Amino acid sequence: MMALPAAQRSWGLLLTFAFYMGSSCTEGASTLPHHNYCIIGAGPSGLQMAYFLQHAGRNYVVFERSHAPGSFFALYPRHRKLISINKRHTGKSNSEFNLRHDWNSLLSHDSRLLFRHYSHDFFPEADTMVHYLEDFASMLELRVQYNTAIIHVRLERDSQAWNGHYFILTDHNNQNYRCSLLLVATGTWVPNVVNFPGSEYVEGYESVSINPEDFAGQSVLILGRGNSAFETAENILGVTNFIHMVSRSRVRLSWATHYVGDLRAINNGLLDTYQLKSLDGLLEGDLEDLAIVKDKKGKLHITLKFYLENSNSSAGAESITLPQDELDNFATRAPYDRVIRCLGWKFDFSIYNRSLRLMPGKGTKKKYPLIKPSYESRGTRGLFVLGTASHSIDFRKSAGGFIHGFRYTTRAVHRLLEHRHHGVPWPSSVYPITQLTNSIIKRVNEASGLYQMFSVLGDIILLRENATAFEYLEEYPVGILAELELHTGRKAHNGLFVVVMEYGKNFSGADKDVFYYNRAVGEAQHAWQSNFLHPVIYYYKQLPTVREMSLRPPDWPLPRPDAVHHIVEDFLTDWTAPNAHILPLRRFLENCLDTDLRNFFAESCFLFALTHQKLPPFCQQGYMRMQGLVGNERLRHHAVEAGLLEDHTVMHFTDELLGGQRGSRDQLLKDHVIPSSSLHYLVTAKDEL
Repeated sequence: MMALPAAQRSWGLLLTFAFYMGSSCTEGASTLPHHNYCIIGAGPSGLQMAYFLQHAGRNYVVFERSHAPGSFFALYPRHRKLISINKRHTGKSNSEFNLRHDWNSLLSHDSRLLFRHYSHDFFPEADTMVHYLEDFASMLELRVQYNTAIIHVRLERDSQAWNGHYFILTDHNNQNYRCSLLLVATGTWVPNVVNFPGSEYVEGYESVSINPEDFAGQSVLILGRGNSAFETAENILGVTNFIHMVSRSRVRLSWATHYVGDLRAINNGLLDTYQLKSLDGLLEGDLEDLAIVKDKKGKLHITLKFYLENSNSSAGAESITLPQDELDNFATRAPYDRVIRCLGWKFDFSIYNRSLRLMPGKGTKKKYPLIKPSYESRGTRGLFVLGTASHSIDFRKSAGGFIHGFRYTTRAVHRLLEHRHHGVPWPSSVYPITQLTNSIIKRVNEASGLYQMFSVLGDIILLRENATAFEYLEEYPVGILAELELHTGRKAHNGLFVVVMEYGKNFSGADKDVFYYNRAVGEAQHAWQSNFLHPVIYYYKQLPTVREMSLRPPDWPLPRPDAVHHIVEDFLTDWTAPNAHILPLRRFLENCLDTDLRNFFAESCFLFALTHQKLPPFCQQGYMRMQGLVGNERLRHHAVEAGLLEDHTVMHFTDELLGGQRGSRDQLLKDHVIPSSSLHYLVTAKDEL
């Protein structure tokens, strides 16, 4: 055998080494633990998505940094009282309706996992929520990997991946995981901090003492005006000299704004002591303009950054000019013993590599990641944000930042993913057009997702050809209505209705008087002026376009429709009144469809067949197919009382006349052939059932 030249031998060794290294890298990548769905965070939204994925038989895992689910609730709220209501009794047995007033339960098939079985308190303890979440994860055998803190997330391009890339997750032990799709359910848990001169003297809500005795005889300043600030004030209200609260904007009360994230009545004792002049008080000011100086006695003085900048920085605190030196009645001239920061939370962006382009929102939404109305990141396909962190979609508008809201948006995201990656169309039901009114009435009176996620989730009714039938899709995100066919696998060629719940346009707001006289609307003809939450039905002859969605008015959930109908608000939220609710709705639907949606007796259909060119759908689908309205005692009595039939019933039957027959008199009457009355009775308005 001829020996190879030295240069060729070196080249061959180099190729061998390169091939070995390439094989090793490929093998290393292929041996990474892989999951189709990776969820970061085993809080309520993470567990809710895990349930849906497990129920669908998908490959998923949940990474949780703590040893148990719900680690946020193990710490917060600090004073351990939740503000999510637990209404155990509604007077109704309908489970879907009852979820409207159960703000803590997650969705599952197991009725044991309803929160009312865990607490009798209207405002439950936070520890009960932790116990509930532990049971939810264990009883449903969800695949949660505890004690795994994800510290870094990056992209790995791969044309074979679902979205053209994989997500590579690294945990605190430098173990890597490869995921086809990433679901971020970490919530907002990083404290909001405002830095200003003297902010080192400020104690944080997350670490301040919760023992009221530690504040006895002290003067306290609280920075913030949300529920955590008022919760902290409520805890020490009875032991302090006084409490002052300062924030950049005025207090917003949830009963005025109809936003559950604003100040709840359970925590607003300080408002009483302020308005009744019992030393406590509220102020508005830009926190970034403040400064705190500490005197020799340890007292904290509030000044403005402006004064500090014009003072000698080496001078002592006693020589610094304070606002009261120039304005002797300056509001915060009294010194404080403690200053507490209660400014809420923000999303943790630190673990996401820049390649993911997960960016914060703007303005008041900068504490949340920027996402589409489909809850997918605007920067990276295949990255979805769930739960509280997804609240930018409906911040200060609906309940998407809270369990009773995001349990439904999480289900909507799951349905979007089922169609995108597994070809499973959005769940729907098909009914004859005669059931349209009943279907809408049933949903607006029962559905919890529509009720809690008002103006965000809506029921979609897709009309079939010639409006003979319709397809009903529940709780679709209306912000992506223009892409309905893409996201659901359903077609909208013949027009559609969208059913949502809305408050009145000019009723809610921090500066609104929501208790003014005659605030409620009761007349159906004024339904469009309804103030309280009520159903609104939009009709479109064709699916709105993306451009039409983008040009809709800011306070409209949907673009201008071809027709719109408001069902008048109801004090009992019970939209079943025949004249006030059902009849106006039916007539609206009939006008949109140019048809008659009433039900008729067979005799009426017979007359219509003789005298009308176009039969009502009920007659087309029933009588003309020899499927007339089935007779029974209730209908017979109704017809007799309405004068539609003569009463030919023989009332003198006795049990003896029936002899040994097994049927009773009622059974005989039920089977008795009832002759029809004169046909002219059947063309009156009394045909309507």
